[in-house]
Amino acid sequence: MNIVVLAGGNSTERDVSISSGEGVCSALRQKNHKAILVDVYFGKESFGEELFPEVYDVKAEADSMREMSKLVEETGKTRKEFFGPNVLSVCKAADIVFLALHGANGEDGKVQSVFELMGIPYTGTGPLSSGMAMDKGITKMVFEAKGVPTPKGVTLAKGKSETALSAYDMNYPVIVKPCCGGSSVGVCIANDDAEYADALKEAFSYEDEIVVEQFVKGREFSVAVVEGKAYPIIEIAPLQGFYDYKNKYNAGSTIETCPAKITPEQTSQMQTYAELGYKVLNLQAYGRLDFIMDETGAMYCLEANTLPGMTPTSLIPQEAKVLGIDYPELCEKLIEVSLKKYQ
Repeated sequence: MNIVVLAGGNSTERDVSISSGEGVCSALRQKNHKAILVDVYFGKESFGEELFPEVYDVKAEADSMREMSKLVEETGKTRKEFFGPNVLSVCKAADIVFLALHGANGEDGKVQSVFELMGIPYTGTGPLSSGMAMDKGITKMVFEAKGVPTPKGVTLAKGKSETALSAYDMNYPVIVKPCCGGSSVGVCIANDDAEYADALKEAFSYEDEIVVEQFVKGREFSVAVVEGKAYPIIEIAPLQGFYDYKNKYNAGSTIETCPAKITPEQTSQMQTYAELGYKVLNLQAYGRLDFIMDETGAMYCLEANTLPGMTPTSLIPQEAKVLGIDYPELCEKLIEVSLKKYQ
């Protein structure tokens, strides 16, 4: 197949996206697909005479994209368009676009909406469910309404909401996070008034809407759901602190165990909740849901990821490996299940 692996973008998760894209593109090339890596934000003035060449240097393209990252902020000051030169025409020429985007303008349904209107097949779920899952406040409301356990929390609007915890019958510690950010960027734990004030300032520096959530102390887990069926559960145990940006992407900062060492009953319950979360958000093809379980065994779903990390060492590839699915096979499988949307 001729495949565009779309990565980069202009979100806070650009670097993670490039890593995902590089891994996916290399894996698909191993499977003899004519995959190319495309920077959605910068594109190219020319992609050459042969759009999907037999021989292609994935690493060189990824390195070029990383070099362009330093221009994102400056470019954004003078350019309103999100799609770079020739990006849409190249995507239109592909059999499918593998979305390796993370964060705003990629995981939030905007790119998906454009592709729907242009008739471009792509991996993952549709625009509406992408937008719902991206917004942690909306996700929480849907979970609460549909019986998916989730920590108590509230959405606050900058300058328009009461911020005192007493107004929401909450107490310290709390988690403060941007509504639509990803990779735990801007997420803080607050244990007192001073830390809470700092956390609000930090989160509001990213977005005008944030979520304040009752902190649950416990073990952290993640569950991939592919075509509505939960994969083996992976436990994420940070050596220090919680599963923030640093612990997610710095090698050796977390211990990841799959299958997670919990009871069969707990495994079944968490997988059931993951499948329910996937269903009530109307996800398609695949996604990943994150959980925390306290010392009593009570489990809470924290959020859903519609375009989770896809480096070879990311969480979903580790879960798939337990099922005997290697990384290149998984990349192919995600394309296969995504194409069913168009049948």
